[in-house]
Amino acid sequence: MEAFWISLAVIFVAELGDKSQLMAMTFATRFKPGPVLAGITIATAVVHLFSVALGGVVGDLLPTTAITLVAGIAFLGFALWTLRGDELTEAESQKASRTTRSALIAVTVAFFLSELGDKTMLATITLATQHGWFGTWIGSTVGMVAADALAIVVGRMLGKHLPERVIRYGAAIAFAIFGVILIAEALV
Repeated sequence: MEAFWISLAVIFVAELGDKSQLMAMTFATRFKPGPVLAGITIATAVVHLFSVALGGVVGDLLPTTAITLVAGIAFLGFALWTLRGDELTEAESQKASRTTRSALIAVTVAFFLSELGDKTMLATITLATQHGWFGTWIGSTVGMVAADALAIVVGRMLGKHLPERVIRYGAAIAFAIFGVILIAEALV
């Protein structure tokens, strides 16, 4: 359960202000929320299953102290990445808005491709090196889907008046705190 809750919280925070949230809002303006959320869930579950498998292999090969130190540094990097922010490019926005085939397929494929190498994937790999794979997988998937569901609901209600800067800074601070804690654990 610890892996579940830690992964849920970390990935939820990581997803705030991420490009995937912008994609979720864009798709939600074109399609009904149900297929959009189902597509996000499918893509996230697959990408994060791969991520925890990779994290499990890495975790078995490296000593715990090294993993903790690298994880702490990675989380500091995620904090900087979050501060930099993500934006949906014009091409990505046009793809999301002109898709006329099945919403489920369109959202699933778009999210799968956008999550490869994304900070939430890297964070899931990092978490899986230290926690159980199943709890990390389920927690990271639920955390990401919850954050994107929130984006869909809030985006539909408030349009473009979201406090993006506040969300970005809050997420960056949370990542930095996680990073400092992990580095302190490794060095103690």
